[in-house]
Amino acid sequence: MTLPTSGLPREDVFARLADIRAHDLDTRGGRTWAYVYDSGRAEVDEVAGQAYLAFLHENGLDPTVFPSVLHLENDVVAIAAAHLGGDEHTVGSFTSGGTESCMLAVKAARDRFRERHGAGRTRIVLPDTAHAAFSKAAHYFDLEEVRVPVDPVTFRADVDAVAGAIDARTAIVVGSAPQYAHGVVDPIEELASVTAQRDVWFHVDACIGGWLLPYARRLGVEVPAFDFTVPGVTSMSMDLHKYAYCPKGASVVLYRDAELRRHQLYACADWSGYTVINTTMQSTKSAGPLAAAWATLHFVGDDGYLDIARRTQQATRRLVDGIAVIDGLEVLGDPPMSLVAAQAPDFSVFEVVDEMKRRGWYVQPQLAHRGSPANVHFSVTASSADVVDAMLDDLAASCEAARRIEVGDDTRQFLAALSGLDPDAFTPEMYAGMLQAAGLGGRDGSGGGVGLPEDMASINAMLNALPPALREKLLVAFLNELFRPAAPAPAPAG
Repeated sequence: MTLPTSGLPREDVFARLADIRAHDLDTRGGRTWAYVYDSGRAEVDEVAGQAYLAFLHENGLDPTVFPSVLHLENDVVAIAAAHLGGDEHTVGSFTSGGTESCMLAVKAARDRFRERHGAGRTRIVLPDTAHAAFSKAAHYFDLEEVRVPVDPVTFRADVDAVAGAIDARTAIVVGSAPQYAHGVVDPIEELASVTAQRDVWFHVDACIGGWLLPYARRLGVEVPAFDFTVPGVTSMSMDLHKYAYCPKGASVVLYRDAELRRHQLYACADWSGYTVINTTMQSTKSAGPLAAAWATLHFVGDDGYLDIARRTQQATRRLVDGIAVIDGLEVLGDPPMSLVAAQAPDFSVFEVVDEMKRRGWYVQPQLAHRGSPANVHFSVTASSADVVDAMLDDLAASCEAARRIEVGDDTRQFLAALSGLDPDAFTPEMYAGMLQAAGLGGRDGSGGGVGLPEDMASINAMLNALPPALREKLLVAFLNELFRPAAPAPAPAG
């Protein structure tokens, strides 16, 4: 791919874009049960898109130049803080997504610990079900990651295990409301009590549930206390591009007071250019997502969100009840809101995922991890209410089809052997061979670029059998090959 010599006509540009996105998942209509959040109201998207474009070129780098950006951010943070039980002291920042929100909280906790206790490597204590964003933060900011087990039945954090993992170097402890994998809320009050007694920073990751849980409670769902009304909660993260149905990327990280948030900020005056002062990890950034979030929140309003939440909860209960009557499929834990995971002890959930794809649905596979079995994951949205019954019919048929697929002894032996492999013994050539064996090799057989096959069950089964460290290395090898520009077309002869 090279730059065209002359600019393309507008209609050609958009025709090419439409062709490029032809194989993407459908973001509307309720048939995609992961990654996208559909309110079921087309006018919400229209308002958000118009606001996004109106602020596309405003730069969030310097609020003294664009005071409108400061106004919008303070409004959005105030709405988020009030929604999560904050008071007049609660502050926060608008970020690009949940990962950035979580990473900023970890960075703030680390820097506060260093200021109070001196330099040195600090620790982050995480239940096994805490989001991978915190592992990423530990990797980027050089914290020692301490993972502790969760209850094997409820999948909620084990308070005693967390308490036992805290030591003099612990900078931050994390709880989830809810955790993504099984959709259950950790015992936030008990965790906050433990961390408060030890004077340790406690972050509540409410990225996926923070917006919906208060509405679920108003609808009569039993939701445990999880927000700033709980003494000992230091900071929180909440995505607005999930159940507040704002365009991506829109998230907030909130702190109980400005003194805590101070450790998030970054300033640099020790260079020859303009003085740099940043509230988030980004410097220059479009105000489009912020304006779209502000517009969405104001357009939908509290009554609108309550109605959307009602539709979401109704669809969730229908899904859970429907799974209960599908032979061989079992819901994991007791999710109070819209995230549902189901295992199939007697057949492959990865085959179920592929079967659902053939029927026009996307549901998400999740690999086994310690006490959590391989499962299929559903993110329910308001638009799911219109299609959940049809989806359940196809889910039952997909389970029956997966049950009929026989796994040979050779395959079982191969998968069993994978679990004993040593990640440190692998070479780049061995990874290339594994990619080829998994069907992830070159598109033309030459190794020049990789692609995904239509069916993923065998690949997921292989990944599921590998130790996590080897999964990670194999996926890095794959991604490193996947993101390669296409070779330029040869020049015409003559």
